Amino acid sequence: MVDLSRLYDVLVVGGGNAALCAAVTARQAGCSVLVLEHAPKPLRGGNSRHTRNMRTMHKAPTSVLTEAYLEDEYWDDLLRVTGGQTDERLARLTIRATADALPFMEACGVRFQPSLTGTLNLSRTNAFFLGGGKALVNAYYATAERLGIDILYDTEVTDLVLDDGFVREAVVTSKGFPERVRAKVVVASSGGFQANLEWLKQGWGPAAENFLIRGTPYAKGRVLRNLLDQGVASVGDPTQCHAVAIDGRAPKFDGGIVTRLDCVPFSIVVNRNGERFYDEGEDVWPKRYAIWGRLVAQQPDQVGYAIIDSRAERLFMPSVFPAIKSDTIEGLAEKLGLPPAKVAATVRAFNAACRPGPFDSSRLDGLRTEGITPPKTNWARDISVPPYIGYPLRPGITFTYLGVKVDENARVLMEDGRPTANLFASGEIMAGSILGKGYLAGFGMAIGTVFGRIAGREAAKHARN
Repeated sequence: MVDLSRLYDVLVVGGGNAALCAAVTARQAGCSVLVLEHAPKPLRGGNSRHTRNMRTMHKAPTSVLTEAYLEDEYWDDLLRVTGGQTDERLARLTIRATADALPFMEACGVRFQPSLTGTLNLSRTNAFFLGGGKALVNAYYATAERLGIDILYDTEVTDLVLDDGFVREAVVTSKGFPERVRAKVVVASSGGFQANLEWLKQGWGPAAENFLIRGTPYAKGRVLRNLLDQGVASVGDPTQCHAVAIDGRAPKFDGGIVTRLDCVPFSIVVNRNGERFYDEGEDVWPKRYAIWGRLVAQQPDQVGYAIIDSRAERLFMPSVFPAIKSDTIEGLAEKLGLPPAKVAATVRAFNAACRPGPFDSSRLDGLRTEGITPPKTNWARDISVPPYIGYPLRPGITFTYLGVKVDENARVLMEDGRPTANLFASGEIMAGSILGKGYLAGFGMAIGTVFGRIAGREAAKHARN
């Protein structure tokens, strides 16, 4: 039975990867630790339940990673997708710290497997979790329970009471009842605000009503809003988020990674008017897949449609929903609810612009179109072998980038630049310091793991002193 009248050394707000890394690290340092998870136990773990891998720096092959992936290449990959909107000091700290993260994770019961085959091509850069994110979350919770960490589910933090940068107490609702919790140190690891549609509409307008939320419905941003309202420094753009093109038939919340569609590089993508609007073959998928959520969000009704032919059907991981098929382009357009004549004309124009050459799905093959706008710069093979296949696309929001500002020790900063006295942060609630825009596959888990461990270590030092 959890005793909320006691003074804990460390209070961790949140129940996903970053929170658990902080909690375990602080407990291993000898602190008493309480974890408050908003979700009920069956849905514990936040967005971490839906993850598959972590991007990991390594100097030589490991049991699950091939070749080497060094700091400068990792940094260059991050720089490319963020367009420079990142804090290099914090980013490089994160990159370097991933090199020794796997042994910590394995000691907590997390197991790894070789990468999946398909368009992601991540065997050199990303360590995949055996059993996926749910297995990772379960391993961390089992470790937390074994170490004697107290955990409360169905418990939402509504207010972290700040007094001149010092958290006096946490006001919570636990299983419907109001409570107050005291701790020497607090670690905020409660995620972004992507499940708060009203907040999303402040940046995106009415279009946000058509967004699908890939992850937990419990990420309402209440702790984030509470801290910003009390003078904590913010970082990141409220309109920036990790947005992926997912199957338009996915549920409004919590559809997870199985709803993502990896077919875009081998397709043409049209809007509801049957028109292409961007280069589908711009770059390899791990570096560019996250731009497509934003691209689709900018189209009428926030919807797009990927169209391929039978030759591309086995080149990507299929959607959890069945493909929509027809023996004719016009028939496929009708099934998708698109103007048949316009879609047929778009496909004919694309096919006519495709140049001959070798097609290679494993790399940037340079097989491009000529004389068409927008161009397709790789994998531009004509769509001509029935049956023709289509998928509806909608923006799938994973997490938002607006967050609290932290230093290299994960300490939260106030608007005037002063560090808070006893408040640290890790995970999505502070990731905007490092991810200003764009996304790199597996990097969210890297930030959460690295800063979770830093926050736990520093919180323990502070609590002991």
